[in-house]
Amino acid sequence: MRYYIIAGEASGDLHASNLMREIVLLDPEADFRCWGGDKMQARGGFLVKHYRDLAFMGFAEVVAHLPTILKNFSFCEKDILSYKPDVLILVDYPGFNMRMAKFATLKGLRVFYYISPQLWAWRSSRVVNVKRWVEKMFVILPFEEKFYEKFDYKVDYVGHPLLDVINADMKLQGREEFLRANQLTDKPLVALLPGSRTMEIRKMLEIMTSARSEFPGYQFVVAGAPAIAREFYAGILHDTGVAVVVNQTYDLLRHSEAALVTSGTATLETALMEVPQVVCYKGNYLSYLIARRIVHVDYISLVNLISGRLLVPELIQDELNRENLVRELRAIVKPGAVRQHIMEGYRMLKQQLGGCGASGRAAQLMIQYLDEK
Repeated sequence: MRYYIIAGEASGDLHASNLMREIVLLDPEADFRCWGGDKMQARGGFLVKHYRDLAFMGFAEVVAHLPTILKNFSFCEKDILSYKPDVLILVDYPGFNMRMAKFATLKGLRVFYYISPQLWAWRSSRVVNVKRWVEKMFVILPFEEKFYEKFDYKVDYVGHPLLDVINADMKLQGREEFLRANQLTDKPLVALLPGSRTMEIRKMLEIMTSARSEFPGYQFVVAGAPAIAREFYAGILHDTGVAVVVNQTYDLLRHSEAALVTSGTATLETALMEVPQVVCYKGNYLSYLIARRIVHVDYISLVNLISGRLLVPELIQDELNRENLVRELRAIVKPGAVRQHIMEGYRMLKQQLGGCGASGRAAQLMIQYLDEK
């Protein structure tokens, strides 16, 4: 069968690539055409566009890049029709993907959605569009199934695919090997995860490194996004002495005492690696003001949302400054009540997310649904 898959961010590229791996096990003749990243390409997908050319963060940024976005819509529509897939599989990235869902459905194509848009956080009224334009929805968070039930829309809960990635069988480097390979000192590590898009990295990294002088006994190290050039990081870090490691995020987290993490999937990855963290977010001020009016959740991090409580500290917008960052990092970097509270919460979080196998379950259901018609 022919699969057209659209993922617009690094996390989507990761989860889509694992889904592709599982689909091939069930459909050895699978042919993939995709918008995504290096991981999807490595799984045999023909990469039409890379996510680094699609990532616009916040309302104001989207408006500024509207001509480019509209061109991408038009190009994608023509490419889908030319490819004639058996199914269009959309992975998160709702601003773009919901439009593609409508287009494909109106053209008579089948549409599956893997990793639901966060409609439970804002614009729940848009569930009507999901019901209209998405044939099958595969959700990954435990509370999403009940959310959709309220709107009389049946979805398949498959579990969180990060558990497929982060497990006891990961082949990670030992601490000495990791330090030596990256020319790091023997000081304890603080991981910096500033995001995967240039706009958010530019905003977050300077703030994150501002706390460094208050922790002379620690070594701050950036988890570099694979699609971002080292020169870009160097232009922000200058002579701070902060190192950058690329394609080694899990190795870095494994050997870190604490982490400063930009809100997003990385907060959950950090939790599953059992690293105490401070969740950080600072965006365009206009975008933030708009978001405050339309987003209806108590927390911004997946860790706290799934836990249903403030398990890890969150510093948002004006709260994200050097003074607050130093205070929160100091509370978690060494053994103590706050650190212990976070670690106990992480163990409960893993239980809530269930076991491994989300990618396989999603692939099996997709093949089953495709075979039914």
